[in-house]
Amino acid sequence: MVLRVTQYGEPVLKEEGAPVTEFNAELRQLADDMVETMHAAEGIGLAAQQVGKAIQMFVMELPVYEDEPSPTYLYDGKQPPLELIMPLVVVNPELELLGDEAGYEEGCLSFPGIRGRVDRPTRVRLRFQDIEGAPHEISCDGLFARVIQHEYDHLQGVLFIDRMNPRVLRTIESKVRRLRRSTRDFLKDQA
Repeated sequence: MVLRVTQYGEPVLKEEGAPVTEFNAELRQLADDMVETMHAAEGIGLAAQQVGKAIQMFVMELPVYEDEPSPTYLYDGKQPPLELIMPLVVVNPELELLGDEAGYEEGCLSFPGIRGRVDRPTRVRLRFQDIEGAPHEISCDGLFARVIQHEYDHLQGVLFIDRMNPRVLRTIESKVRRLRRSTRDFLKDQA
């Protein structure tokens, strides 16, 4: 089922997610619905906060571009084809930032039509549980590392605009204000 994606200005986007303690059919259904929602919105990552659930879970699926180099990664010490591990469901993540910072233009499904440069470390190590509760570790770089950081931030109540250089943020400020007003009006109509 495709879920509604929360928009900037909704309080849940600023909430830190609670740890997941029950790995059950309800959690599996939420993960399936999040993947379906991410695909429908043509995104490559989606955090639970973006569907109104303040828990420590996100989903992602990296696109495979033939004209771009594939990110370097190890999944539990091996490098299986991306198609075997994607879409990836990440529960209760612990993130270690590695490498130098680099800039990249990011977007976010909760900020439709708004993009801006964000500087982030180029490599990460992620320890997490899968949808069954089994532990895993991923070390990666490139777009893989960037998506993990973006979605991990959502689980901490941090948005990509919070990571932008103030000069970059000023260039999109009017769009962000318009979105916040639109969200405020939507929430009033729902009350």
